Amino acid sequence: MRRLGIDRVVIVQPAAYGTDNRCTLDAVAELGADAKAVVVVTSDTSRSEIKRLHDGGAQGARFFMLRGSVVNWDMLAPVARRVADFGWHVQLQFDGHDLPKHEKMIRGLPCTVVIDHVGKFLEPVKLTDSSVNGLLSLLGTGNVWVKASAPYETSRSGPPFYEDVGMIASALIRAAPERIVWATNWPHGGHVVKPDDANLLDLLIEWAPDEAVRQRILVENPAKLYGFGSVGAI
Repeated sequence: MRRLGIDRVVIVQPAAYGTDNRCTLDAVAELGADAKAVVVVTSDTSRSEIKRLHDGGAQGARFFMLRGSVVNWDMLAPVARRVADFGWHVQLQFDGHDLPKHEKMIRGLPCTVVIDHVGKFLEPVKLTDSSVNGLLSLLGTGNVWVKASAPYETSRSGPPFYEDVGMIASALIRAAPERIVWATNWPHGGHVVKPDDANLLDLLIEWAPDEAVRQRILVENPAKLYGFGSVGAI
């Protein structure tokens, strides 16, 4: 945060911690009012526990739908209904190629939805692919947001520009700049060679050449999505 000049932070519960959100909430408590959390809850999590997490700074429920997950698609709608009462969103990470199978469900969720990592297409995809069109269509509903983050996780073209993922990120930003947020994805778990966070931030200049759009993505949009107070400049 010091290196990149970031004043506010959202800590996302790691998949390896399952539903044990203690470390995440401890970090929020230590960082104070400028920190929020996205935690993991299931359809068995009580309303009183969600209230406790909310009081500790949680603003969303994470659904990591890849290997190692403790949640699944069947839990999504029940959890979304429960957390909607607290103004939370659900954050989804899955292989973007699976989007057509789940698009109808996502459209029907009663809370805001955030889709991770530019859709996270695990295999290369073109802008004309039906799954990319589905992502753009969801973004157009007004209820779905996308994180412009972690291109290194799926890119085949590689650094420094990750052009294959970047073209999708740019298209999403052009379509709905008011519902895009940026993220570091630090500390880049599972990657032996860690990307440079400053270079990842600089990528946003390529994806969003307009300074006013970057202001929205870096400052105004996350303030709205995560419930931070008054916003300032980048």
